[in-house]
Amino acid sequence: MKTKPFADVFDGLNIGFALTGSFCTFDKAFNVAEQLIEMGARIIPIMSENAATTDTRFGKAADNIKTFEKISGKKVIKTILQAEPIGPAKMCDVMVVAPCTGNTMAKLAGAITDTPVTMAVKSHIRNLRPVLICLATNDALAGSSRNISSLLAAKNYFLVPFAQDDPTEKPTSAIGDFSLIPQAIAAALEGKQLQPIIK
Repeated sequence: MKTKPFADVFDGLNIGFALTGSFCTFDKAFNVAEQLIEMGARIIPIMSENAATTDTRFGKAADNIKTFEKISGKKVIKTILQAEPIGPAKMCDVMVVAPCTGNTMAKLAGAITDTPVTMAVKSHIRNLRPVLICLATNDALAGSSRNISSLLAAKNYFLVPFAQDDPTEKPTSAIGDFSLIPQAIAAALEGKQLQPIIK
């Protein structure tokens, strides 16, 4: 099978783009969403309940929703009920969870479906289409490490390459490289994990 040129991969691609509660990375996520749209993709915006309702020092929930809707041109999916039709309607070619918290990774690894994002992933992956995780968690190299391993071993799950973000002050913390999300999507669509996983 001939591989599409990188620039052509995103032309008309339907990307579910889900945000969970690593609020300090929302600006990075919004920048990537804008980049993907500029490359020709269509973004279906999804937010966990915490992401959609919590005001933090990084911004107000209402403002984040407004920003995401302005970028995507679509209403944010923010309830389990709204997320459930994603799979049956085959709305997405790929699902990106960026940022993906340790809590959400644990739920995905354990097949727990109790948030709009976990429902979106569950509904999407029933079509055997790829899910790309861009992790952001303080315990990536501690309690969450087992869940990272479980997702890497699971069919149709892929990770954005990640690295420790502050080895001195937060030695177990890691974050995905948001700048590599487009490359990781292209690889995932071919059933491949972008390498190296750990930078």
